[in-house]
Amino acid sequence: MAVVSTSLKSAPEDLPEAWHQERRSVSVLGSTGSIGCNTVDLLARNPDAFSVEVLTGNRNVKLLAEQAVRLKAKRAVVADESLYGELKSLLSGTNIACAAGEDAIIEAGAHPSDILVAAIVGTAGLKPTLEGARRGALVALANKETLVSAGALMTQEVKNGGATLIPVDSEHSAIFQVFDFERVQAVSKITLTASGGPFREKSLDEMQAMTPEQAVAHPNWDMGAKISVDSATMMNKGLEMIEAFHLFPVPSEAIEVLVHPQSVIHSMVSYVDGSVLAQLGTPDMRTPIAFALAWPKRMSAPSETLSLADIGTLTFEAPDTVRFPALRLARECLQTGGAAPTVMNAANEVAVAAFLGRKIGFLDIARVVEKVLDEGGLEPLSDLDAVFAIDAEARLRAAAVIDRL
Repeated sequence: MAVVSTSLKSAPEDLPEAWHQERRSVSVLGSTGSIGCNTVDLLARNPDAFSVEVLTGNRNVKLLAEQAVRLKAKRAVVADESLYGELKSLLSGTNIACAAGEDAIIEAGAHPSDILVAAIVGTAGLKPTLEGARRGALVALANKETLVSAGALMTQEVKNGGATLIPVDSEHSAIFQVFDFERVQAVSKITLTASGGPFREKSLDEMQAMTPEQAVAHPNWDMGAKISVDSATMMNKGLEMIEAFHLFPVPSEAIEVLVHPQSVIHSMVSYVDGSVLAQLGTPDMRTPIAFALAWPKRMSAPSETLSLADIGTLTFEAPDTVRFPALRLARECLQTGGAAPTVMNAANEVAVAAFLGRKIGFLDIARVVEKVLDEGGLEPLSDLDAVFAIDAEARLRAAAVIDRL
């Protein structure tokens, strides 16, 4: 079982010199996505605290160029090679270097910076994130799939590179903030809270008819389409269970999920003496991002101040694994181990894309994932090449299942 980082038990004065400097250098992978835009907002508000090395985006070159100019970034990289000319034109007259393509994205992860914000959605973020770990960066991880698909390999690279992994997911950030790494044996369980998504009170019949527009309309959080659909199926919470297993030194059976519709308590850690420590806040991703950027210190963030008196009531309920089978599938994959989480994640990405493309229904997402898992191929992962090979095969199998629906 992996510990978040070999550096986490260090006292602040023992941390690398760069983390004591007034100004840290930052690279943002996926700056045009939801997490990336929130990160850019924080960096723009704190120009004296951060300098920006590299920003990367997928296809939104206009926004990428605007961000690069706003933050005075040294380099901007677009994943789609066909958009290189447009990016170069948009940044003409600036001193900002341009690059494009998958190799350039990977190089962005390897480019020297104190902090690497890993916010690319899906397994596309795995290689550049690993590069950041290998060079010993503080990796602010917002990419669930990196740990789900290659958790053991990723955490080993973090240790080998002397890197530090700080989770940016609100749930894992919450656990990180109240987890006693010095007395792990005192922890009895960790609890990931879930909003329940937009379909928390819908019946199976109602969910079958739900549209992509309804699925991405999250009641509390402003997120990208893929993550929003994962929230609606509760696959996001399944992914987070697996992620938590690799981030925190607890057994899989000590990781629980609790539905908390108000999204005020972001997660909890229970201790053997009966104490339960929780991190609370308004549902604003700039809070956990700010925590990661400033760690081991804290920085101001523009998030709305939490007022429990105004909220009045906090409610909780057990998750329904019948209406939301993705949670059951994720638990089974966590217990199976090996390539099971890799296969599940790949099949889910394909199924979600098919749903957003209106090729399958909402409930078909979990059905596709389960059918692919039932086909086997869940042997242990030997190396990164095996991860990508299994991922690619699972995507082909998922596409074939979708064609048969």
